[in-house]
Amino acid sequence: MKNKVLKTIIENHLIESGDKLVLGVSGGPDSIAMLYILNEIRKSKKLNFEIVVAHVNHMIRTEASEDEKFVKENCEKLDIEFFSKSIDVQKLANTNKIGLEEAGRKVRYEFFEEVLKKTDANKIAIAHNKNDKVETVLMNLLRGSGIQGLRGIEYKNEHYIRPLLDCERSEIEKYCEEKNLNPQIDKTNFENDYTRNKVRNIVIPYIEKEFNPNILETLSRLSELMKQEDDFLKQQTNKIFEEILIKQEGEKQIILDLKKFNNQEKAVRSRLLMYSITKLFGTTKNIEKVHIEDVIKLCENNIGNKYLTPNKYTKILVKNHKIYISKQK
Repeated sequence: MKNKVLKTIIENHLIESGDKLVLGVSGGPDSIAMLYILNEIRKSKKLNFEIVVAHVNHMIRTEASEDEKFVKENCEKLDIEFFSKSIDVQKLANTNKIGLEEAGRKVRYEFFEEVLKKTDANKIAIAHNKNDKVETVLMNLLRGSGIQGLRGIEYKNEHYIRPLLDCERSEIEKYCEEKNLNPQIDKTNFENDYTRNKVRNIVIPYIEKEFNPNILETLSRLSELMKQEDDFLKQQTNKIFEEILIKQEGEKQIILDLKKFNNQEKAVRSRLLMYSITKLFGTTKNIEKVHIEDVIKLCENNIGNKYLTPNKYTKILVKNHKIYISKQK
């Protein structure tokens, strides 16, 4: 396991000499295995880096306090600095009218960022594994995702790294057993109330039994292929964007040449719009496929002074042979 994780780290440039990592550790098999494996690698001196641990007590399960105590004790055993935070995620979800999973994720990542700044660390390690990656691909496929969704989970995303992404869950559980780590088990993972759990506990085992026993490897390869193709298309989109860009006013407005835009293939036009919106907002959240198709139709019709508002923050206006993509106050 250690050698496999080290290979992933080196091949994907996840950890460099002098890095300081914040490890998100829940106490489950994946994150506890990550903690011990990275500590082994660190002590072997093959890579020179530091580790601190961040744990969030979601106050949902009755065992939540035991999880926190378990992670803290393991950090003390390994002489690793430990940070924790308790927050009522159910209450937060209710207050903000969002799902429990979304609220939990929001709290975790905000705390990881907080610890990153507090400790002068530069990277955050998350314990996603190959099963998580395949589950994400399948979930996105079922939702009708395009190429970007079929990339699954990335090895590296800004300062977030995932060193266990080439390891299957069964390998991780075996490692924990061999090392006698006795990780905490979240029983809610076996309840099929959420889409991911249904995919994990029902869909993948059924596919393995009835269609393809190597489905994890097959979909993992598909994910890598989609990543390569998506990266190529992104490069091409960036080049074309520079060619059709008339003006960019900071993060307020982007003006594109309408004629040059309409001369592109439809797939490229979609990407140009998404790329422009990302440049303004840093995200394409709340921008759906139907919004992009409506904007493309608006541009094709080329009727002056017509505009669309895909959401309350974004306005797209066609005027004087130009496309104005603007932030709304």
